[in-house]
Amino acid sequence: MTRFLLRRFAQAILVLWLASVAVFLLFFWGPGPNQVARTFAGRLATPARIAQIKHDLHLDQPLYEQYWHWISGILFHGNLGYDYYKGQSVNSVVGQALPATASLVLGAAILWIGYGIISGVISAIRPRTLVDRGFTTAALFFYSMPTFVLGYSLIFIFAYELYRVTKFFPFESYVSLTANPWQWFVHLILPWLTLAMVTAASYTRLTRTSMLEVLGEDYVRTARSKGMSERRVVRVHGLRAALTPVVTLAGLDIGTALGGVIITEQVFGITGLGWTIVQAIGQQDLPVIMGIVVLAATFVVFANLIVDILYAVLDPRVRLT
Repeated sequence: MTRFLLRRFAQAILVLWLASVAVFLLFFWGPGPNQVARTFAGRLATPARIAQIKHDLHLDQPLYEQYWHWISGILFHGNLGYDYYKGQSVNSVVGQALPATASLVLGAAILWIGYGIISGVISAIRPRTLVDRGFTTAALFFYSMPTFVLGYSLIFIFAYELYRVTKFFPFESYVSLTANPWQWFVHLILPWLTLAMVTAASYTRLTRTSMLEVLGEDYVRTARSKGMSERRVVRVHGLRAALTPVVTLAGLDIGTALGGVIITEQVFGITGLGWTIVQAIGQQDLPVIMGIVVLAATFVVFANLIVDILYAVLDPRVRLT
């Protein structure tokens, strides 16, 4: 177990290092120091600001020293850089946006994973029935629907047509959990449903397919022949083994979504990481773009590290060696 964790952690660090090198070279390698400094300064660049940025980023030094200055600030101080466009650190920009994205993604993940697993299991234990066909049809319908179409449809139905009756379902902006927990909850209901309904379709189909495969294994038939109840067979022998690919997909989806759910945040006016990076691209705010990209890569890598560890918990056939 210890060797497995150390090896996986070393691999995660290697991937993050390669990602950081790729991000650095993408923005620093090729353009000259003046162009890099001008890009970092944004549209409102002045000669004095460009000279200051060249000094701050050590652009008059070799490329490897520039990289070490940048990466050491992240590693040893957690410093993602300075946003010259807004006149504040990138950490502050990310810190303001991250709670909204985390609230949206984690809440929606509970919904899409829970619904996807339950619907997939029911479809697998009742194949080719009306229930199975209903879940499969719903999965295909929402899987093929663009996120913005579903989001605007929910807004039209619940926030406009039914608002006169329910006086509920606000959808604009984001309210902090610490400021008002109830308003935080009601403002996120429609964004949660939008993100969960689109994403859950993959989990329904994957869980159904995986469960059908596992329930056909020899050891499952042996358990049934020994008189084990069908509910226990499904829960103990079927579901745990069938969840392995689901956990893999969940790790990728959650890790990626934490880097910014751009469309959902744009539709509902949530000022999260996705909304922030879109604004940064429009303003040519390079430090914020680099900071969010590095943060998103970190989320994806460590989400997959957690998934690797969960494999052995869910499937006893997997050995951590």
